[in-house]
Amino acid sequence: MLVTYLEASRDLCETNSIPFGAALAVCHIIGAKLSTARRATGQSTAIIVWRIRIEERIARARAIIGRLICFWSGNNRPRIVHTVRMAFAGTNVSLSQPDIVQKLTERIDDLKQGIAAWGKRIRRYTERSTRFNQNRLFQSDQKRLYKSLKRRMVSGTGSALNQTDTVAFWRSLWSEPINHSEGPWTEVMASQCASITPMDPVIITPDDVAGTDAGLTNWKSPGLDGLHHY
Repeated sequence: MLVTYLEASRDLCETNSIPFGAALAVCHIIGAKLSTARRATGQSTAIIVWRIRIEERIARARAIIGRLICFWSGNNRPRIVHTVRMAFAGTNVSLSQPDIVQKLTERIDDLKQGIAAWGKRIRRYTERSTRFNQNRLFQSDQKRLYKSLKRRMVSGTGSALNQTDTVAFWRSLWSEPINHSEGPWTEVMASQCASITPMDPVIITPDDVAGTDAGLTNWKSPGLDGLHHY
C-alpha cells in the first residue's frame, strides 16, 4: 500500500511524511504511545507543579504572619483567633498564657525563615535553569545568546551628567602639577636597567591583523586584548 503513495510523491518532504504518517497510524491501531513525548511532557509538568506548590506555601505562610501580627496588635476577631490557634496546632501554647507575645514572635520568625528557605530554593532552581539554558544556547546559537544577554542590560534612569561640569572636573584633576617625589628607589632601578638592551619595536601591519582575524571564530568573548570578535 505504501508503494503506491511513495511512487506518487513529488518531493523529499512528501516522501518523508508518508512513512511518518504510516508509523503514527500503526501506533494508533495497536494502542502504542510515544514514550519520549510522554517523558518530556511529564518532566516539564512536574517542574511547574513543584514550583506552584512552593509558591502556595509561601502565600499561606505570609497570610498566617499577617493574622498573627493582627492578633498581636489586639485584633480578637473569631477568624483571626482561629488562624492563631491553627498556627500553634500541635503545641502546648495557649492564647491566654502570659508569654504569648514571645510565642507569637517565635512563630512569626519561624514562618519568615521558612519563607526565606522556600524562596531560596526557587531562586536556586531558576539560576540553575538559566545557566543550563544559556549553555545549551551557547552550543547551538552563540549569536542569539549574546543578543539575549545584551537585551538584559538596563541603562540607568537617573538624570544625565552635565557635560560642562564633567569636563571641568576631569580638567581640574589632570591639569594639576605633579607635587610628589618619585623616591630614591627609582634612581636605583634606572641605574640597574641602564645596561639592558631595549627591545626592537614591533610593527603590526594590516596583513598581520587579517591573518590573526581569519583564525578567530565569530561571536566569541574577548580574549587578552579585551576586544570582541563579531
